[in-house]
Order: sequence, then structure tokens, then C-alpha cells
Amino acid sequence: MIKLAPSILASNMMHLENEIRIFEKMNVPYIHIDVMDGLFVPNFSFGTAAIKNIRQITDLVLDVHLMVYDPIKNIKMFCQCGADIIAFHFEATNKPLKAIDYIKKYGKKACITINPSTMAEAVFPYLDCVDQVLVMGVVPGFGGQGLIPETLNKVRKIRAYADSHGTDLDIEIDGGILPENLRTVLEAGANVIVGGSSIYKNYALEENIQKLCNIIKEYET
Repeated sequence: MIKLAPSILASNMMHLENEIRIFEKMNVPYIHIDVMDGLFVPNFSFGTAAIKNIRQITDLVLDVHLMVYDPIKNIKMFCQCGADIIAFHFEATNKPLKAIDYIKKYGKKACITINPSTMAEAVFPYLDCVDQVLVMGVVPGFGGQGLIPETLNKVRKIRAYADSHGTDLDIEIDGGILPENLRTVLEAGANVIVGGSSIYKNYALEENIQKLCNIIKEYET
């Protein structure tokens, strides 16, 4: 199943609840929430208080992407504030299995993330332990970047490995996804599509979501 995940890093925080109501109306299943610590990436964004507030106003799946060093020490509080999926970076910890175990201990879905500079093969040993892999299509930390085409090869390799081992796995891609390249992204094997600028362009959320959903529907048929 292909799922669209609007990234609220691109949102107008003054209108976030209205935006969420649009997501619900358009049957968008996920909200992608980037958490940045200013160290792993040179920027700051949402914390636990914001996620808790979002959880109180919607039942949509909260897909929380931790762009933080030493994610293990943060997993418990993000699980407890309402996240449904916790994504951590392979590059941010030397104990990925421990991070996965912590996430599952709190009853959440575990996602391992790789940067554009990390080989797809790095996550192969963990694919039977996680629910999802997030492939960054851009260097993490800033919105509005263009998709790095080579990152789609990582999606292809991960999908091929998972399929060949009978592993049921969601593959998410984040960064630079536009209507013009969405079909290629889907053909590569991604099925969770993060959209930031493509959804918030000109603040025409309904129109932009519908355009992406039409491409997804066409691909699925």
C-alpha cells in the first residue's frame, strides 16, 4: 500500500490544525514530523510538546523522524508523547539493534534511516527487525532541496533485498519528491512518500495532495 506523509516542517504553524483537518479530509494517512537537535543536523525543529499537542487533535499516524545524536536516550519520551512510528538514523548511533528494541518495547513501529552518503547495504542486517526503512533523498536538515537521483538506487537495492528474503517492509523516501518524479520514485520501490514543498507549494494543500494522489492511483492501477 502506498501512503502519503505530509512533512509539517514546511507548514505554517499558525494554521497547523487547519492543515491537519485538510489531511484528514483528503484521507492522507500519515503526518511526518522532523525532530532536529541542532547537532546531528544544523537546525532545530519539533520537540515532544509539539508532538503531544498534535496527538491530542488527530488520530492520523504520527511518523516521527529523529535527526538527533544518541537517539536511544530520546526514544522513551517520543514514544510516550504520542508517536506511532519512530525513525532513527543509522549514522547517529553505534547500537541500532538496541534502538530498535527500545522502540518496540514501547509498542511502536521501528524505522531505520540512512543518509545519502550511506550505502543501502548498511541496513540489510536490520531489515528483519524493523517495520520501515527511511531513505533520505536529500541531505537532512533543510526543506526545499532537490532529490538526489542516486538515492533511488538505494531504494531499489533495499526493496530487492527485502523481497528476496520475504521481508514485509515499508520503504519511505524523504526529500525532493515532486509530481514530476513521483512515478519514478514509486517504480524504485518506495511506498511511503514524504512531501514537504510539493504539498505546501503556494499553500494550495488540497490541490497539491490531489495531484500526488492521482499519480499514486494511476501507478497502482
